Amino acid sequence: MRLDKWLWAARFFKTRGLSAAAADAGRVLVAGQTAKPGREVHVGDELTLRQPGLPPRTIVVRALSQVRGPAPVARTLYEETADSLAAQAAAAEARRLAPDPAAALTEGRPTKRDRREIDRAVGGWKRWSAAIDDEP
Repeated sequence: MRLDKWLWAARFFKTRGLSAAAADAGRVLVAGQTAKPGREVHVGDELTLRQPGLPPRTIVVRALSQVRGPAPVARTLYEETADSLAAQAAAAEARRLAPDPAAALTEGRPTKRDRREIDRAVGGWKRWSAAIDDEP
């Protein structure tokens, strides 16, 4: 069975095209070697998936499926290693404890109050025009 089709059926990627793109980008390893989307996957193969923002997942293929089924069925197609599960749990805990990204924003679009303060400070918004007529 094709690697990209199995990754799609096992619900690691939402579309088969995304799974093929990940394999093309070298984010999928089979037995420690980068794999192309058309590589044959067999029961017992060890896959390493690297997805952005997540730690690498190491899984062992337990079954093959030609169709994408419900999530509980898809989870029977593979078994994740203990090390990978521990890394996933640690990453989830780190995300849970991380500060809210919006709280770190100090700049951006001014609020109505900020706009009024700027207006008072500079005597109004200094606007410019990109029109050709404005050339000196």
